[in-house]
Amino acid sequence: MKLKNQSALVTGASRGIGRAIALRLAGEGALIGVHYGSNAAAAEETVKTIEKSGGKAFAVKAELSSKAEIEGLFKQLDNEFSKRTGSPKFDILINNAGVAEQATIQETSEDLFDHIFDVNTKGLFFVTQYALKRLKEGSRIINISTAGTRLLMPAFCAYTMSKCAIDGLAVMLAKQLGKQKITVNTVAPGVTDTDMAANALTKEGKQNFIQNTALGRIGTSEDIASVVAFLVSEEGGWITGQYIEASGGILL
Repeated sequence: MKLKNQSALVTGASRGIGRAIALRLAGEGALIGVHYGSNAAAAEETVKTIEKSGGKAFAVKAELSSKAEIEGLFKQLDNEFSKRTGSPKFDILINNAGVAEQATIQETSEDLFDHIFDVNTKGLFFVTQYALKRLKEGSRIINISTAGTRLLMPAFCAYTMSKCAIDGLAVMLAKQLGKQKITVNTVAPGVTDTDMAANALTKEGKQNFIQNTALGRIGTSEDIASVVAFLVSEEGGWITGQYIEASGGILL
């Protein structure tokens, strides 16, 4: 168990990529804070799945577009980590939570733009800010981005912009936090078979993506979780400030 005696917060861990990451890190021995925004049943199911496999986890709720709720999230985490480990300090932050709304620049209203940036960019920024007071020396931070920042997708204009911002933040944080031996990296999934991507993954859409992917298939949440598991392990300790695309080689 590579992550035995470590603790992690995974945002957006009730479904999709976040859930797969939570399950994988728990399987490696970490205690997991399973964050969710609204789907309590899905979060509890993730916790139960981890516990049935012999792992340790608990669910915490917060709407990440609100700084007040983020503050409340960390009060919950302080309590839960302290109760289970004797300290509010933890080792791994996975910034996964996000929304992917489809809209070109012409179709994007101010409300939609604000919603996307509030969750994807502002939320991640302040979750990280609060986490830094609690992360141990030698900790890991992973931001989940998108291969769309390379592929350029006009149909997801504001979403892609929001992810470009966090790609830049990761590099700055890696430089700033190096003295504390904290690594900061970005993992950018390509087309991945999740409910968030369901609209694009029609039969015709899947075939198109498969034909344009070097490894000839659609990605899975577990593919992304494997990359994250390596980066947070001891073996990944010499990697920081990197943008790592996990896409199977789409549009090479």
